[in-house]
Amino acid sequence: MTDTKWNTLVTLWDQQQSAYIASREARFEALMDVLALQFKGEFSLLELGCGPGSLTRRLLQRFPAAHVTALDVDPVMLAIARETLSVFGDRVRILSADLVTPDWQKKIIGLRPNAIVSSTALHWLMPDRQHALHGELLALLADNGLFLNADHQRFNAADGNQKAISERHDAQTQQQAWAKGVVDWDGWFSLATEIPEIANLIPARDAIFSGRPVPPPTTLAFQLASLSQAGFSETGTLWQLMDDYLIAGWK
Repeated sequence: MTDTKWNTLVTLWDQQQSAYIASREARFEALMDVLALQFKGEFSLLELGCGPGSLTRRLLQRFPAAHVTALDVDPVMLAIARETLSVFGDRVRILSADLVTPDWQKKIIGLRPNAIVSSTALHWLMPDRQHALHGELLALLADNGLFLNADHQRFNAADGNQKAISERHDAQTQQQAWAKGVVDWDGWFSLATEIPEIANLIPARDAIFSGRPVPPPTTLAFQLASLSQAGFSETGTLWQLMDDYLIAGWK
């Protein structure tokens, strides 16, 4: 049985992420509603950048016939996901894979997912790498497969009013959360390292992320053009709040 400290950590994670992502649960629901309308019965899912398993858990609960392969590179996140999602048995595989190079595909040889999903993760890749990844995902998907990416796509200077409103909305969402006592990212990470098993992983985590460049933000136009150029037959948005989107690409 999973120790309550791990589940508490996930609860606190969800709270602090909701401070940075307004209507995060609504975005999750939109993503899962699309999957429910697209697929019936048993189907396979690949999740990119699963973190501690927030979306993974929701997918497994919403779709009891689905099998999920979840990838991340952060050893801390992987440890939390493996500990808290073990209750789902062989319906979920949690693997270490780094999306910064095409070599990540070696971890899932033979997998042909019906859907590939990601939430608040792919913006950590450089734009050229995101574009290359789109091509890799298209090749990996089963026929009639679907890619869903839930993430912020920032407005640029040409969209000054939309950019300003979105930034104010982000700031307001965070201020309201902090006023309620929600811990921020740094506070959450400090709490996580109080668990010895996580503290032991910090050197490995530091070795992975040390020196990695911070990618510039991308726009919705970039994402849709990249998916189309990669060969997806149809692309578009299925949910939006300010500069936060659920982007879809069909094979």
